[in-house]
Amino acid sequence: MTALSTRETTAITPARKGRRDRTGQILYGTAAVVVVLAAWQIVAALRIKPEVILPGPLDVADALKQLFSTSEIWTDLGTSGSEMLFGLLLATVVGLPAGLLIGWYRRLSWALGPFVSFLYSTPRIALTPLLIVWFGIGQTSKIAIVFLMAVFPIVINVTTGMQNLDPAMLRVARQFGATDLQVFTTIALPGTVPYIISGLRLAVGQALIGVFVCELSGATHGIGMLMNNAGQQFQTPVVFAGVIIFALTGVLISWLLRLLERSVAAWRPDPH
Repeated sequence: MTALSTRETTAITPARKGRRDRTGQILYGTAAVVVVLAAWQIVAALRIKPEVILPGPLDVADALKQLFSTSEIWTDLGTSGSEMLFGLLLATVVGLPAGLLIGWYRRLSWALGPFVSFLYSTPRIALTPLLIVWFGIGQTSKIAIVFLMAVFPIVINVTTGMQNLDPAMLRVARQFGATDLQVFTTIALPGTVPYIISGLRLAVGQALIGVFVCELSGATHGIGMLMNNAGQQFQTPVVFAGVIIFALTGVLISWLLRLLERSVAAWRPDPH
């Protein structure tokens, strides 16, 4: 009975600890957000600075309410959403296999590594005028900007994941007669999943920056264009509202990616 009770306790304790940690994370995170919002509202209500300089959370909430009471906001959301979606999908389709191949084949890494490092180190936003010259001021150039911003975090993270695989696991698999394709699909690719997810999460943030920047150049619709026009008209609460829309989009996509990572966690090989 004692041994059984010990085993049951050992099995239950991690699950309880995990639930307790998740509950604590939610409580502490919620409390921190509430405190910051309350402090922000108090400072804004004192009107140490006018609303045009520092609007409060209630002012921003009112601006959001007014925005979503019109049909124009849905056009802006659809425009920005399609630019980000297509750009991010294209970056994933190109960046994921590129990172896997560069990380898997050493000679390819030697050949393409300098180009990846050069382009990643380049302020890619500075290429916006060139992309507009090439593709015009329509949606194609904007998707190209988002793609260029998002693809390199994916390539670099996936390459790093492939190059950091456990050599012992690869050696053992080959000693048991596994082919390169079998090693790649059963060990290398599953072992790179955390790096893939990390690269995608970084790419989301870069894609949002790309959406904002590209809509400053000749856009007729979009959240970035909305924020730019609001800033020129000193409608600071609307600018904050746009920031919140961008931020919530990034948080939502990151949360979905974390769920995806958990769902494929069992697929990863156990190094032990």
